[in-house]
Amino acid sequence: MIRNMLVSAAVAATMMVTGVAKAEMAFKPLKEDPKEIAFGIISTESTSNLKVQWLPFLEDMEETLGMKVNAFFAPDYAGVIEAMRFGKVHVAWFGNKSGMEAVDRSGGEVFVQTSKADGNQGYYSHIITHADNDKINKLEDIFKCDKSLNFGIGDPNSTSGFLVPSYYVFAQNNVDPKKCFKTVRNANHETNLMATANKQVDIAANNSEQISRTKLKQPASAEKIKVIWTSPLIPSDPMVYRKDMSKELKSKIKAFFLGYGRLGDVAGARKVLAGISDGMGLFMESNNTQLYPIRQLALFKDKLKIQKNAQIGDADKKEMLSKINAKLADLAILAANK
Repeated sequence: MIRNMLVSAAVAATMMVTGVAKAEMAFKPLKEDPKEIAFGIISTESTSNLKVQWLPFLEDMEETLGMKVNAFFAPDYAGVIEAMRFGKVHVAWFGNKSGMEAVDRSGGEVFVQTSKADGNQGYYSHIITHADNDKINKLEDIFKCDKSLNFGIGDPNSTSGFLVPSYYVFAQNNVDPKKCFKTVRNANHETNLMATANKQVDIAANNSEQISRTKLKQPASAEKIKVIWTSPLIPSDPMVYRKDMSKELKSKIKAFFLGYGRLGDVAGARKVLAGISDGMGLFMESNNTQLYPIRQLALFKDKLKIQKNAQIGDADKKEMLSKINAKLADLAILAANK
């Protein structure tokens, strides 16, 4: 039977103090393969909703691997990243930004990528507002920056809810959300969408997956929001496991993912996948190179912030930008040859 572990706020806070605040510390190595797999699930929605989506999949994973698979939930993305860093999570579903953090800080390794039922391997970030709001119809309408609007942004480790809008919407338009809006609130995709539909925030970051899922599950709420901005295509989510598990166990896990919906009870597996997010398709081969565009995006965002920061001296600014440009050049070569 699947056992669910919900990380308390106190434990998450402890992880933040001992982990994120000391990001230079190496991840805690595994002494041996785990006897049970802890599967981390990022908090894109409420835990109750995520359980409904993921537990049938984890039950099939448990049966195929022949070992217990426990669902691990945390109140924010950082909780899953840090749990992997300390060996409390062995496999996890991440977005690209949180997956990048898991690879860099938590001994993670991308091994497969999600897809849609039609084979599409991407999704979009959106800025949304209430459907009845006739004063906001395009991105420029939110840039009056008179502190009259309440803005809902995503988890700081979310790709579509935070990184992508931070760069494309705000950094490229030289707008600081904290100086522009009355309030800026961090929340998951589901909460931000419902807050917009219920007029608790004026605008919010969201994504195409959450909007599609809401149309299926709560169509009345979906009808209350409208999209005013759409990002470039974002690569589909990575699945990440601890790279220091044995090759044998990693191979078994990867084989399960790549075989799921292709081998055995194909119809049953595809029905389970269809119930995850807005309808998940088969898992596709992937590796850490899928994170290159996200790394470039994060560096471009940092570069813009440094260029526009008048408090940084010219010499320091030149040195900082030189380091970022060197990293971007390396990434460009790697991306071209992946």
